[in-house]
Amino acid sequence: MNKLLHILLTFLILVLSTSIFGAASDEVKTSSADFETTTFEDEIYDPLEGINRAIFSFNNVADRIVLEPVAKGYKKLPSPIQSGVGNFINNLKLPLAALNQLLQGQGKNAAESTGRFLVNSTVGIFGLIDVADDIGLDQKEEDFGQTLATWGVGDGFYIVLPLFGPSNVRDTTGMVLTMMTDPVNAYAASQGQAWAIPVKTAANAIDQRSQIIDEVNALRDNSVDYYAAVRSSYYQNRKAAIMNTDDDVLTPLPLISIEFE
Repeated sequence: MNKLLHILLTFLILVLSTSIFGAASDEVKTSSADFETTTFEDEIYDPLEGINRAIFSFNNVADRIVLEPVAKGYKKLPSPIQSGVGNFINNLKLPLAALNQLLQGQGKNAAESTGRFLVNSTVGIFGLIDVADDIGLDQKEEDFGQTLATWGVGDGFYIVLPLFGPSNVRDTTGMVLTMMTDPVNAYAASQGQAWAIPVKTAANAIDQRSQIIDEVNALRDNSVDYYAAVRSSYYQNRKAAIMNTDDDVLTPLPLISIEFE
């Protein structure tokens, strides 16, 4: 009981901090001397920039040494294997996506996500084959960060998480909620297979990274300030996801930006 109370108190503190700093972020502006920022970039609240840049540098090295080479090796696998892994991972995301769609009042999308999960988990052989897409049940992802934003919770300040990459207070809170409520993770832990959780997270990261190898390298090589470019990219992508206009956004989310799924 004490442990549960501690978790709930931590969550409440994070949410309250998000609301406070979300309001503050409308007033505080930051910029970099060697990066030509847009109005959008200037509005990002990054009070921990020194610490964030240090973590960003660590993540960048880890990406170059570990994740990018592994992603390139994964990219060389036969296409059916890559598709199967990607389909399987995306299928595991659907229960929480449906829950968040319900929490956001998207009843139709929640029903489609539930149907997609049932079809792909059965006819699609545990999600390895995307049968649902062929019958018009598209993949629509929603997470707790998007749900909190829909409920009016502000971004909070920008955070770069070790290995997990760009985030902010609200989205970090959403990631914690995902960790606490993911039924796939809960089932694995209950069956004594907790090792499957980090394996699933790593596989998701590799699959995501393999899809944006060229885009990330272009952004890394062509940006005057790579940190600021990634920060701006993160916020543009998250804003598009929250407004459900992410199909129009082509900017990659680089640098070990891992969804905790």
